[in-house]
Amino acid sequence: MNIIIPMAGMGKRMRPHTLTTPKPLIRFGGKSIVEHLIGQIASSTEDKIEEIAFVTGHFGSRTEDALVDAARNVGAKGSIHYQEEALGTAHAILCAASCLQGPVVVAFADTLFYGSGKLDAGKDSVIWTKKVDDPSAFGVVLTDAANRITGFVEKPRTPVSDQAIIGIYFFKDGKLLKDELQYLIDHDLRKGNEYQLTDALQNMMEKEIRFYSEPVEEWLDCGNKDATVQTHARVLEHQGHHVDKEATVEEAVIVPPCHIAAGAVVCRSVVGPYVTVDAGSRIEDSVVRDSIVQKNARIENTVLRHSMIGNQAQVRTDARVLNLGDFSCLES
Repeated sequence: MNIIIPMAGMGKRMRPHTLTTPKPLIRFGGKSIVEHLIGQIASSTEDKIEEIAFVTGHFGSRTEDALVDAARNVGAKGSIHYQEEALGTAHAILCAASCLQGPVVVAFADTLFYGSGKLDAGKDSVIWTKKVDDPSAFGVVLTDAANRITGFVEKPRTPVSDQAIIGIYFFKDGKLLKDELQYLIDHDLRKGNEYQLTDALQNMMEKEIRFYSEPVEEWLDCGNKDATVQTHARVLEHQGHHVDKEATVEEAVIVPPCHIAAGAVVCRSVVGPYVTVDAGSRIEDSVVRDSIVQKNARIENTVLRHSMIGNQAQVRTDARVLNLGDFSCLES
């Protein structure tokens, strides 16, 4: 099985963090967002993952090396494919055309999920979905009693279905998808100046490809800072409390669940619940809860909640809810 992960977007809703780090490589709970996603897909299938294709912009060699390492950590080959122009979801997937063969999972990189079921790789295609209260903001699927998909509706004005597409898809034969994506490009079939994956899916369905819905128990978003902090809390609840044996905790209270990485230092502070303190970061004389503190940051004499602190940032201030980017300093 191959996995294709489109991630060429600029991540504007996650600024300032994405000014220096592509959104899928933002870390919490000991892993980057894309590593969490890969792990969740791997745990949902019994098939061996052969290759993970990352469709990116030109983010530089450090980012590309990190992505290849993420694939290697699950025993797969990692490959980098560039989307030179933002021309929609169908175009992004086709940028990794060499991986569109055999069983393929397509997963957009700002989505995490939890589900108890295993992928049925014998089905033509499976689309992961989640029941939502307000389907008008999402693409939804129509299904029959056997969970076979009978249609797609984009942001329905009337509640025809409450099963939202979460952005993860399985295809038993990737070449069939490749052919439909190429058809859209060759015939310049766009909506809003973009080539849309849902158009290819509709064409496949009309050719008797059978699609099935796979409902998930949780759908977690990493689209902006607030959503990412909330997702981080759920991830910590799922993966459990961890204080690395090479972390330093002195005269401090750690309230579970937290992730305190190797090389992190927490002194004379109360940290948690729902806090990541990544490698090299230091918290002194502070209270921090429900927050993500990335690598090599320093927090002193402050109270933080529902915050996101970038790599090598420094905070010495009064009680705050912060969204502080890499290499920034806030003092009072």
